[in-house]
Amino acid sequence: MESAVDRSRGFMKDVKRVIIKVGTAVVTREEGRLAVGRLGALCEQIKQLNSLGYDIILVSSGAVGIGRQRLHFRKLINSSFADLQKPQLELDGKACAAVGQNSLMALYDTLFTQLDVTSAQLLVTDNDFRDKDFRKQLTETVKSLLALKVIPVFNENDAVSTRKAPYEDSSGIFWDNDSLSALLALELKADLLVLLSDVEGLYSGPPSDPHSKLIYTYNKEKHQSEITFGDKSRVGRGGMTAKVKAAVHAAEAGIPVVITSGFAPENIINVLQGQRIGTLFHKDAHEWAQVKEVDAREMAVAARECSRRLQALSSEERKQILLKIADALEANEKIIRIENEADVTAAQEAGYEKSLVARLALKPGKIASLANNMRIIANMEDPIGRVLKRTELSDGLILEKTSSPLGVLLIVFESRPDALVQIASLAIRSGNGLLLKGGKEAKRSNAILHKVIIEAIPDNVGGKLIGLVTSREEIPELLKLDDVIDLVIPRGSNKLVSQIKSSTKIPVLGHADGICHVYVDKSANVEMAKRIVLDAKIDYPAACNAMETLLIHKDLIEKGWLNEIILDLRTEGVILYGGPVASSLLNIPQAHSFHHEYSSLACTVEIVDDVYAAIDHINLHGSAHTDSIVAEDNEVANVFLRQVDSAAVFHNASTRFSDGARFGLGAEVGISTSRIHARGPVGVEGLLTTRWILKGRGQVVDGDRGVVYTHKDLAI
Repeated sequence: MESAVDRSRGFMKDVKRVIIKVGTAVVTREEGRLAVGRLGALCEQIKQLNSLGYDIILVSSGAVGIGRQRLHFRKLINSSFADLQKPQLELDGKACAAVGQNSLMALYDTLFTQLDVTSAQLLVTDNDFRDKDFRKQLTETVKSLLALKVIPVFNENDAVSTRKAPYEDSSGIFWDNDSLSALLALELKADLLVLLSDVEGLYSGPPSDPHSKLIYTYNKEKHQSEITFGDKSRVGRGGMTAKVKAAVHAAEAGIPVVITSGFAPENIINVLQGQRIGTLFHKDAHEWAQVKEVDAREMAVAARECSRRLQALSSEERKQILLKIADALEANEKIIRIENEADVTAAQEAGYEKSLVARLALKPGKIASLANNMRIIANMEDPIGRVLKRTELSDGLILEKTSSPLGVLLIVFESRPDALVQIASLAIRSGNGLLLKGGKEAKRSNAILHKVIIEAIPDNVGGKLIGLVTSREEIPELLKLDDVIDLVIPRGSNKLVSQIKSSTKIPVLGHADGICHVYVDKSANVEMAKRIVLDAKIDYPAACNAMETLLIHKDLIEKGWLNEIILDLRTEGVILYGGPVASSLLNIPQAHSFHHEYSSLACTVEIVDDVYAAIDHINLHGSAHTDSIVAEDNEVANVFLRQVDSAAVFHNASTRFSDGARFGLGAEVGISTSRIHARGPVGVEGLLTTRWILKGRGQVVDGDRGVVYTHKDLAI
């Protein structure tokens, strides 16, 4: 997912001179060869920043590693079989540096030349910086290069350096390329130092440990004693310990530093845009207001613990919680409406699309409707612990398959604050813990609804059963918690769903688009067809179950019905676009794509030859959400119902019926177009899994000796 802009990084807008240090683990692949793809992405970012007016200075490691790999290969092909049987001596590091530096700069020169950028090589040693004249000349040379838009590329000249290993001795001016970059940041008066690593930033422990957390802002007083460093980098001289040491040194001298991943193709640009990426080191970090960061793991673990207490309650006790929340919603309707109206006003002033504002508003009667649906869910049969199947495995050995909560759900939704109430009611009834992240446009509405709900949850369960995530910055961390979050349900735009699916190992349930079709067959009752088409489009155009494409049998052109429905749609204010046939016939603009969700008073119209053409069109261009046929010919209708591969397929009914409440589910957490676990409107049952309960009388397997398996189905 995209990272949100971090207010503590507002100073980035004033940054002009940037030093970028790229480590050996980024420059090379695991076998030691150059990582050309990563270096290409790095050079493209530098080219973009250079053209935007930034002064970019590059400090690059990797020469020794590259030289070692090349010399090892050269030695190998020049060795006899007998030579290879002898103990292999370690290659001279300085020779490796000399060979590798040539290869490294040749590649930089080639890549930058392809981007119409000029680079310059500057090799320095520790002793050089002891000379004041050298330091003055260095500054003048770099100043001249930057004025000419040339990219200076620094590296320590290991080939002639007089320093010896171990390089951990920090008695010199600098002792590795991390400390060199910090020194250059001070000497050349940089505004920012970016240290690129093979991990996302500084973690509280080894990055491979799932309990380690990424530290977004380093506070020396707080973090110095808390951090546990893992193994150093697989290559190179430093590792994270060296980077932190260099970053602290530069930050204390007034140069902000960000440690971030060099593997992500846009990370440097994102850092300069102020996004919350990597770890920031800043001299004023300790003075910034200490706002307790929401710990994503703690929030998820707390929700799980509360859910287990909820599951331990009786069915009647869980029912009473929902009834109490329903009463609280109605009792607080006035304040809820006030907060919601403030959100709507702010969204309108900010120029949000009308479809988003429509989804945001809690219209009159909505709170009462939400409370009523919650009571319906409360009075449903208890979904937890239901015996779904009973089997006698052997005499006196009974196996039961029972329904069970999934655990902890993360729901990310946009615009609609009513979704918060629906999802919370389903989670409580199904015994699940819940983490909710709503859109910023509904911030006040979500906050008051969450407050009303958790205040109605008894202390023996705990209000942390339902956590409200208030910042987008927490979402990336939550999406990593596949050990404590069991299901993610995104409700929103195609972009939102796609971002979440690509950012997590946690199972994702949802739909990316709501491209719903109505096909009007030649056998349709034309008056019925009019009612269905108009309802499917204009009842709530912003809904995901609204009609986006109208398919019409070609015979209805001659019968005159096509012109009638086009006129009716236009009368209702619907903007029409056509497929290749309809656009020519009706003289309307051609749709740029059949796979398009308007979410407004607009739709695509196309003419098809028959039901089979309609089916092919829907399966090719649809989103497997909801599609409907209007037909009196039952044989044609049954072909449509069997062959359209969507989560919901209707006959002679509006697509707007595809809704959890209308299906009698009480509410829905979303509509799923996936084919695993749950499909269509997802209610309580979609938030359950199963577990096995085995009841015996002391039986043991013992190699299956003496066990007579009956595998007999028993009545539930």
